[in-house]
Amino acid sequence: MLVTLEGLDGSGKTTIWEQLQGSYPKATFTREPTDDSWYGEAVYRSIRDDDADSLAELFLYTADHAAHLSRVIEPALEAGDLIISDRYSDSRFAYQGATLASSGRLGIDDPLEYVIDVHEPFSIPPDLTIYLDLDPHTAAERAGATNKFEHADYLASVQANYERLLETDPDRFVRIDATQDPEIVFEGVKNAIADALDRHP
Repeated sequence: MLVTLEGLDGSGKTTIWEQLQGSYPKATFTREPTDDSWYGEAVYRSIRDDDADSLAELFLYTADHAAHLSRVIEPALEAGDLIISDRYSDSRFAYQGATLASSGRLGIDDPLEYVIDVHEPFSIPPDLTIYLDLDPHTAAERAGATNKFEHADYLASVQANYERLLETDPDRFVRIDATQDPEIVFEGVKNAIADALDRHP
């Protein structure tokens, strides 16, 4: 089963992901962008570049996702493993959709749908996506605005894209209020995963 953790920067995804490793020691834990490949390194270079071309950046992320699927996700699914990923395709849809929208690149009418369509032929949808819900201003304050993606105005566009994704596929998503006490958030995530495992064939 493929479980993904999604949300704005500062929502606590990575902390939850690290905590879950104690609860599911046999699971495959992974993340996007990847941090163990040249594809992921190219993505991180683009994140540090405020002038990176938005369309080129999208395809760097997409290449990293494709490699991640073949190297990690597909083998783990074939082995019957539980996979828990800190960010996955929905991050790309939400963030790169917002980036394309702000750039007006190529006159794309619906940037979010464009990014989804790019992934449609090859990506593997998650079985469960936990969305850690946090308002953009709090997210920006928590994240510290250390890169071009961590500003409240931009994150508001990202949040709007996430809301569209949740509306389109409500059965896959579990929304958890990330402003709660961290222990309550973690318990909510664990319960959501346990429930999904109980239902999974």
